This record gives sequence, structure tokens and C-alpha cells, in this order.
Amino acid sequence: MLTSNIIFFPCKDLHATLDFYATVTGITVYREMENCIILDSGYGYLGFCKYDDGRPMADGVCISFNAPEIEDVDRYYQEIRKKKQECVLCPPKYHDKFPVYSFFMKDPNGYTVEIQKIL
Repeated sequence: MLTSNIIFFPCKDLHATLDFYATVTGITVYREMENCIILDSGYGYLGFCKYDDGRPMADGVCISFNAPEIEDVDRYYQEIRKKKQECVLCPPKYHDKFPVYSFFMKDPNGYTVEIQKIL
């Protein structure tokens, strides 16, 4: 029986990546290794690894975190703007293509990170 999942991403700087996800999203470290960190969102794991093989960052990736309510998306937006204003790409909005209310930002690796409420 499967119990959880981990999605691994190449990263440029483990310390900057850990700081971003701990500060901005509040998710916790599950395991920290010399060249890799695994973060626990409570509903799955994200792994970020510093590969030494010249591997490029994953192109077109969007890492989405789900908020319980629309008001929570707005609250996260305000908190993140105070902490890491430079990473936020746009204010929260309703999307035309998907039944989602969200905003986007960039992590230190250039990955798009979304805080969303699926409607």
C-alpha cells in the first residue's frame, strides 16, 4: 500500500530553497541531507536536490499549495508580501481557465509557486 509521495526537483542553492519554503509557506523539514532536503507539507513531500551533473531546473513547473478558504489565500498573500515581497508575481485573482483563486510567486530556483483555493 502506498502511503505518501515525494516529488524531487533540481535546485541551485539548498539553503536559499529551505529558507524560502520554511519562511514563505511554513512547511517543515522532513529530512535534511548534504545534497538534498525533503519538506513535509502534511499532504505529501517536496524534495530539492543539488545535483552536480549540470542538470537544468525543471522547466514549466508550478508547485501549488492548497488553502482551505479564499480568505486564507488573501492572508498568505499579505504575509508573504511582508516577508519576501520580491518573490510575489501577482496579487490573488480568480482565473478564467480553471476554477481557482490564487496568486503566484517564484522560488530561489525560478520555479513558479502558487497558493490557491480550488473552487
